[in-house]
Formats: sequence, structure tokens, C-alpha cells
Amino acid sequence: MLSRLVALLVVSAAVTASAGEFKAGAAAEVITPPLGTVINGNFRPIPAANVHDELHARALVLTDGKTTLAFVVVDNCLIPREVFDAAKKILTEEVALPPENVMMSSTHSHSCGSVAGVYLTPPSEEYRAQMPRYIADAVRRAMHNFAPARIAWGSASLPDEVHCRRWRLKEGAKAPNPFGGNDLVKMNPGVNNPDLVEPAGPTDPQISFIAVQHADGRPLALFANYSLHYVGGVGPGDLSADYYGVFADRIQQLLGADRQDPPFVGIMSNGTSGDINNIPFRGPDNRAKGPYAQINKVADEVATEVQHALAGVQWHDDVPLRVATRELTLATRKPSAEDVEKAKAIVADRPPLALKTASEIYAREQILLAQYPDTITMPLTAFRIGDLAVAGWPNEVFAISGLAMKKDSPIKPMFTISLANGWYGYLPTPEQHPLGGYETWRSRTSYLEVGAEPKIRQALLEVLGQLAKP
Repeated sequence: MLSRLVALLVVSAAVTASAGEFKAGAAAEVITPPLGTVINGNFRPIPAANVHDELHARALVLTDGKTTLAFVVVDNCLIPREVFDAAKKILTEEVALPPENVMMSSTHSHSCGSVAGVYLTPPSEEYRAQMPRYIADAVRRAMHNFAPARIAWGSASLPDEVHCRRWRLKEGAKAPNPFGGNDLVKMNPGVNNPDLVEPAGPTDPQISFIAVQHADGRPLALFANYSLHYVGGVGPGDLSADYYGVFADRIQQLLGADRQDPPFVGIMSNGTSGDINNIPFRGPDNRAKGPYAQINKVADEVATEVQHALAGVQWHDDVPLRVATRELTLATRKPSAEDVEKAKAIVADRPPLALKTASEIYAREQILLAQYPDTITMPLTAFRIGDLAVAGWPNEVFAISGLAMKKDSPIKPMFTISLANGWYGYLPTPEQHPLGGYETWRSRTSYLEVGAEPKIRQALLEVLGQLAKP
């Protein structure tokens, strides 16, 4: 108890650094759950049988002496808002860090412990209950490591590892959906499928990054952002942080920051990758074969591009920090009473794991969605770090939306972190909904009103507009 009180006093003192004294701290908190914990990212529950690599909550905290901003990226697929809010409450109570000054997000790795129930995979309630403390402790440890620092930002490009996974198909091609219809677009249609016409959306090849050094030039942390869903190809039953974790290790190696005290922290966040993955659906498939081979390849390529781009950045000894937030209310896309009755007839009171087909699983989703509220409120947050802006969307955002944000933002450069401060499902644009495809299918993973994307994007642009004012 005494050691925790001493640590709290140290952190509180660091937060009240004198104005104009730019400081930064970073830390990585191990959050690996016990074996047997249900793995996220699957339609059916799969228990963890092995730990391939440790999972982390990685934090970077910045302070200009007046304002403190914290980023936290958690090795997990989906984290509901209430879990993040609980972590923010801890930070407010223990280190007086305002909740709006913390941008928390999940990587979307599909090989971590389950925190959000999706399809037939339930959350691990014990692990979910522990997550707020894990996240809060990552921030507290980072604040404990506060040191005089300088900061830079920049970008690189890696187009070869991002591919749109939604493809338009030839007229008459089969793309059945769980509701008895035939879609115009199919997710993951197969490599070199003869029915492919064209991708249904663009990709964003940009790797954005924030680099932080100690005052003496030693690397302190590097926070990156890339619009790639995840890579996959892990071993059966493995817990793994996917390429996000390998990137953190690889950028540390490339920067020669292996042996430091406190340790250097590499962080990779998820950009606008709701319709993007690592599969080249047309042309030669040059992916590395074997478990973790492609994960390692992609992480190495991304880290190498960032290392090269670092040579051209401008370092700042002191930058002002600002934050702006907004709560946005949106309608939900719920099934009709007739839809619910049809769904109940399909499910026929069977337990979840007795359901086998996509039609049965999505019928259960309609029954669960019927219990959702008619409207929801989501948090939208943007940080300004000198001339850089970072926006947080609590959705799986399509690449076209992220590109539009970069184009229209009143602050440039800027980048977007998806799944930030909560999880509210996929966010197809209104133009994508009539095309169908997995990301549009009404379920707990896609339940916002059809017009949600432009409303969220406009609201975030207004939040960025607040930060653009002197």
C-alpha cells in the first residue's frame, strides 16, 4: 500500500511540471490472460492453448506542463466503451488525469483474450474485469517515466501490404448473405477468383508516426499508425499480438534501443482498416508461408519504412498540446418485429453452440439486436500535438473515410485511430450498404444507422475545427 502511495505522489508531481517543460513517458504493461481464456476474433469459442508472444497495453504520455495527453493501444480485438471508461475513471481518481485527455484503442488482433462478446464467442468475464486496471497501470507507469523529451512526426508509405477485401463481382455471381439474398460485393472472395471485377474501395498506404526522444537523443518511444486490419496466420490456439507486437519489437531493434532504462516502447495502432486486409486477391500471391511468417514480414517492412522516414523529420523541444471532444448520438439499425419472429423460428430456442449455419447465427444476432436501445451515444476525440492532429473513431472505419478525413481536415498532417475509446461496430459508408457484404450485415458488429458514417466524419471535422482555432 505504501509503495502504491509513493508511486502516486511521484506521478502527481510529474503531471504538475512547470509550464513550457515538455516531457514524455512510455510503458508497456503485460496483459496476457491465462491459458484456457477464450480467444477473440472467432465465430465460435476457442480456448487459448499457448502463449506465442506476450500481450501488452502500450502507453505514451505527453505533457507540456499545462496539458497532459495519453495514448494507450491494447493488444485486443474489440474493447467496449464501458471497459475504457472504467480505466479512465481509475486514472481520474488516482492521478487526476481528465478522461477526455486519454485516447485508448484496441489493435484488432484476432488472437487475444476475449473482452467483447461477438457471434457465438462470449467475453471472458474475469479477464474483462481485469482490463481497466491493466490499461490504467500502463498509463501510470508511463507517467512515472516522465523525462525531458523532444518530439517529431512524419509518415512513410507501404502500399504493397494493404488490399481492399471487399470486391465487386460479375453480374450473376453467387455471393449469398445470411438473410436469403445475394450481395453485389463479397468479402474475402478468394485469390484470383474469376468472378472478380474490381475492389469496392481504395486503400490507404500511409504509415503515420510520432517519434519521441529523450533530451540526450536516446529513443524514448515511437507511436505508429497503419490501415491494416491484422495479418493473421498464427498457430492454433495461440495468444499473439499479431504484427502489432512484432512491429514494437522490430522498431526497437532498428533504432538500437534494446538496452535502455526505462525501456523504449514501440506502439502500432490501427488506422482506417475496416475493409482492408493483407490478402492480394488479384495477381501473384507473394505472402510468406507458415505460421507467423507473414506477420514477421509485414512488421519488418513497416518498421523499416518508418526508420527510413525518421531521417527527414524535424524535432521539437517543446510543442503545445490540446484536446477536443464531443458526444454524438446516432440511431441504431434494429430488426422489425417480423424479422425477430422469423429469427426466433430459425433459432428455435436452441443454445448458441448448437447453431451451425450463418443463417442460424445471424438469426440469433437479430434477437439480440432487438434488445438494443433505439439510439446510442459515442465519444469522439481529437488531439493536437503542435501542428499534428490525431482523431479517434470508435468504429471499424473504412479506408475511404480515413482518406476523406485527411483531405478535409483543417489541421494537416493528421491521422485516424480506429476502435478508439470504444467499439460500435463496422462503419460502412451509405454507398456501401446497398452493395451488401459481411461488413454491412445487420448484427452486433454492424448496427448503426445507414447514414452514420457521414455524421461521424462531419462531427470529427468539427472537433478538429475547434483545435484549429488559435
